[in-house]
Amino acid sequence: MARNEIRPVIKLRSTAGTGFTYVTRKNRRNDPDRLELRKYDPVVGRHVTFREER
Repeated sequence: MARNEIRPVIKLRSTAGTGFTYVTRKNRRNDPDRLELRKYDPVVGRHVTFREER
């Protein structure tokens, strides 16, 4: 179905170098570029930028 093409599952990897990841879905029509979000990294103990990994 079209569900997997429009809203694919992506991994968000921490830019702090801890290797911690979040798994989420994104809308490819609204966000065609790589996604960057500030989320909590429990290894570091603070909020850091998470970047989409392909």
